Amino acid sequence: MAAHPDMSRYTGSPRDREAVWDMEAALTGHWHLCGFGMWAAEDRSSGEFVGRAGLYRPEGWPGIEAAWTIRRDRWGQGLATEAGAAALEFAFTQVGADEVISRIRPDNAASIRVAAKLGLTDAHRTFRGDAVYVAARRTWTSRIG
Repeated sequence: MAAHPDMSRYTGSPRDREAVWDMEAALTGHWHLCGFGMWAAEDRSSGEFVGRAGLYRPEGWPGIEAAWTIRRDRWGQGLATEAGAAALEFAFTQVGADEVISRIRPDNAASIRVAAKLGLTDAHRTFRGDAVYVAARRTWTSRIG
């Protein structure tokens, strides 16, 4: 998934197997360093891997980020919204975050729509060229269930 050009258009350059391994090792290590991280997203009926989602905050990040990446062949099925909602739910109820961000490239209309459905609003600031969207615990309401 990470090596597919459509998938990496908004998340970075297409990756070779070695770079994907490094990325996965970093994502796994994130759980040990921060107590939260990314999950593998699976189709409930088949168990098939459809993407990843969760929380991310490497050193120097402007906040805890809710992130989602769904396989290209599964776009348009509401999976990103469902995965993003689970990430926000976890951030606010288990991690105790007061605020969660999402970094989104300004031309990524699909992720901007997902962010809006999740209640994230444009913070009118950027980080590394991406627009920053924000949800605060005090105004957030669960969209799961």
